[in-house]
Amino acid sequence: MKNNRSVPPATVVPVLVYPDVRAAVAFLSAAFGFVERTRIGESHRAQLAVGDDGAVIIADVGAERRPPQPGAVTHVVRVRVADVDTAFARARHHGAVVLEAPVDREYGERDCTLEDIAGHRWQLAEAKADVAPEEFGCQTVSPWPAYEASKTG
Repeated sequence: MKNNRSVPPATVVPVLVYPDVRAAVAFLSAAFGFVERTRIGESHRAQLAVGDDGAVIIADVGAERRPPQPGAVTHVVRVRVADVDTAFARARHHGAVVLEAPVDREYGERDCTLEDIAGHRWQLAEAKADVAPEEFGCQTVSPWPAYEASKTG
Protein backbone atom coordinates (compact mmCIF):
# COMPACT_ATOMS: atom_id res chain seq x y z
CA MET A 1 0.00 0.00 0.00
CA LYS A 2 1.37 3.42 -0.95
CA ASN A 3 1.70 6.18 1.64
CA ASN A 4 -0.14 9.46 1.13
CA ARG A 5 0.40 12.27 3.64
CA SER A 6 -3.11 13.60 2.88
CA VAL A 7 -4.92 10.60 4.40
CA PRO A 8 -4.63 8.68 7.68
CA PRO A 9 -2.12 5.79 7.51
CA ALA A 10 -4.60 3.22 8.87
CA THR A 11 -6.17 0.33 7.00
CA VAL A 12 -9.69 0.95 8.34
CA VAL A 13 -10.81 4.53 8.95
CA PRO A 14 -14.34 5.20 10.19
CA VAL A 15 -15.90 8.40 8.84
CA LEU A 16 -18.33 9.74 11.45
CA VAL A 17 -20.81 12.55 10.83
CA TYR A 18 -21.24 15.32 13.42
CA PRO A 19 -23.44 18.42 13.35
CA ASP A 20 -20.43 20.52 14.50
CA VAL A 21 -17.01 19.30 13.35
CA ARG A 22 -15.00 21.67 15.57
CA ALA A 23 -17.01 20.73 18.70
CA ALA A 24 -16.53 17.04 17.84
CA VAL A 25 -12.76 17.46 17.48
CA ALA A 26 -12.57 19.33 20.80
CA PHE A 27 -14.65 16.67 22.57
CA LEU A 28 -12.84 13.64 21.09
CA SER A 29 -9.45 15.20 21.86
CA ALA A 30 -10.36 16.02 25.46
CA ALA A 31 -12.46 12.94 26.29
CA PHE A 32 -10.55 10.22 24.43
CA GLY A 33 -7.11 11.74 23.83
CA PHE A 34 -7.38 11.71 20.03
CA VAL A 35 -5.03 14.06 18.17
CA GLU A 36 -6.14 16.24 15.27
CA ARG A 37 -3.77 15.73 12.33
CA THR A 38 -5.49 17.41 9.37
CA ARG A 39 -8.17 20.11 9.20
CA ILE A 40 -10.09 20.30 5.93
CA GLY A 41 -11.79 23.67 5.95
CA GLU A 42 -12.91 25.22 9.22
CA SER A 43 -16.02 23.07 9.56
CA HIS A 44 -15.97 20.49 6.74
CA ARG A 45 -13.80 17.60 7.96
CA ALA A 46 -10.94 16.68 10.25
CA GLN A 47 -8.64 13.67 10.50
CA LEU A 48 -7.77 12.45 13.98
CA ALA A 49 -5.13 9.99 15.14
CA VAL A 50 -6.32 7.29 17.54
CA GLY A 51 -3.46 5.70 19.47
CA ASP A 52 -0.39 4.58 17.56
CA ASP A 53 -2.05 3.13 14.47
CA GLY A 54 -5.71 4.18 14.30
CA ALA A 55 -7.60 7.05 12.76
CA VAL A 56 -11.06 8.50 12.41
CA ILE A 57 -12.39 11.14 10.03
CA ILE A 58 -14.93 13.61 11.37
CA ALA A 59 -17.32 14.81 8.65
CA ASP A 60 -19.89 17.57 8.55
CA VAL A 61 -23.61 17.13 7.94
CA GLY A 62 -24.47 17.46 4.26
CA ALA A 63 -26.17 15.74 1.35
CA GLU A 64 -27.05 12.26 2.72
CA ARG A 65 -24.64 12.52 5.68
CA ARG A 66 -26.49 12.67 9.00
CA PRO A 67 -25.37 12.13 12.61
CA PRO A 68 -26.94 9.35 14.70
CA GLN A 69 -30.56 9.81 15.72
CA PRO A 70 -31.90 9.14 19.22
CA GLY A 71 -33.15 5.59 19.62
CA ALA A 72 -31.20 4.18 16.66
CA VAL A 73 -27.81 2.52 17.03
CA THR A 74 -26.02 2.40 13.69
CA HIS A 75 -22.49 1.58 14.87
CA VAL A 76 -20.03 1.25 17.72
CA VAL A 77 -16.38 2.24 17.32
CA ARG A 78 -14.11 0.01 19.44
CA VAL A 79 -10.82 1.54 20.55
CA ARG A 80 -8.12 -0.51 22.30
CA VAL A 81 -6.54 1.32 25.24
CA ALA A 82 -3.82 0.49 27.77
CA ASP A 83 -5.99 1.16 30.85
CA VAL A 84 -9.76 1.12 30.35
CA ASP A 85 -10.56 2.46 33.83
CA THR A 86 -8.40 5.54 33.34
CA ALA A 87 -9.74 6.11 29.81
CA PHE A 88 -13.31 5.69 31.09
CA ALA A 89 -12.78 8.24 33.88
CA ARG A 90 -11.28 10.75 31.45
CA ALA A 91 -14.15 10.38 28.96
CA ARG A 92 -16.79 10.65 31.68
CA HIS A 93 -15.05 13.74 33.12
CA HIS A 94 -15.31 15.43 29.71
CA GLY A 95 -19.01 14.72 29.35
CA ALA A 96 -19.25 11.34 27.63
CA VAL A 97 -22.52 9.63 28.49
CA VAL A 98 -21.97 6.29 30.24
CA LEU A 99 -23.93 3.48 28.58
CA GLU A 100 -21.98 0.68 30.28
CA ALA A 101 -19.30 1.10 32.95
CA PRO A 102 -16.12 -1.01 32.67
CA VAL A 103 -16.81 -4.73 32.91
CA ASP A 104 -14.64 -7.84 32.57
CA ARG A 105 -15.62 -10.15 29.69
CA GLU A 106 -15.20 -13.92 29.40
CA TYR A 107 -13.06 -13.43 26.28
CA GLY A 108 -10.27 -11.69 28.21
CA GLU A 109 -11.21 -8.03 27.63
CA ARG A 110 -12.34 -5.31 30.00
CA ASP A 111 -14.47 -2.73 28.20
CA CYS A 112 -17.01 0.04 28.59
CA THR A 113 -19.39 1.84 26.23
CA LEU A 114 -19.85 5.60 26.08
CA GLU A 115 -21.75 8.03 23.90
CA ASP A 116 -20.22 11.27 22.63
CA ILE A 117 -21.73 14.72 22.07
CA ALA A 118 -23.43 13.69 18.79
CA GLY A 119 -24.64 10.25 19.90
CA HIS A 120 -21.82 8.14 18.41
CA ARG A 121 -21.07 5.11 20.55
CA TRP A 122 -17.50 4.33 21.57
CA GLN A 123 -16.36 1.12 23.22
CA LEU A 124 -13.04 1.42 25.05
CA ALA A 125 -11.36 -1.95 25.54
CA GLU A 126 -8.30 -3.32 27.34
CA ALA A 127 -6.86 -6.82 26.97
CA LYS A 128 -6.67 -8.50 30.38
CA ALA A 129 -5.83 -12.06 29.30
CA ASP A 130 -5.00 -14.06 26.19
CA VAL A 131 -8.07 -16.27 25.71
CA ALA A 132 -8.57 -18.62 22.78
CA PRO A 133 -11.96 -18.17 21.09
CA GLU A 134 -12.69 -21.86 21.72
CA GLU A 135 -12.54 -21.23 25.49
CA PHE A 136 -15.82 -19.29 25.35
CA GLY A 137 -17.68 -21.19 22.65
CA CYS A 138 -16.38 -19.59 19.45
CA GLN A 139 -14.30 -20.98 16.58
CA THR A 140 -11.00 -19.74 15.14
CA VAL A 141 -11.48 -19.69 11.37
CA SER A 142 -8.14 -18.07 10.56
CA PRO A 143 -5.77 -16.71 13.26
CA TRP A 144 -4.98 -13.00 13.28
CA PRO A 145 -1.51 -12.42 11.70
CA ALA A 146 -0.22 -10.42 14.69
CA TYR A 147 -1.07 -13.31 17.04
CA GLU A 148 0.66 -15.86 14.82
CA ALA A 149 3.76 -13.65 14.56
CA SER A 150 3.94 -13.30 18.37
CA LYS A 151 3.97 -17.11 18.77
CA THR A 152 6.92 -17.56 16.40
CA GLY A 153 8.86 -14.36 17.10
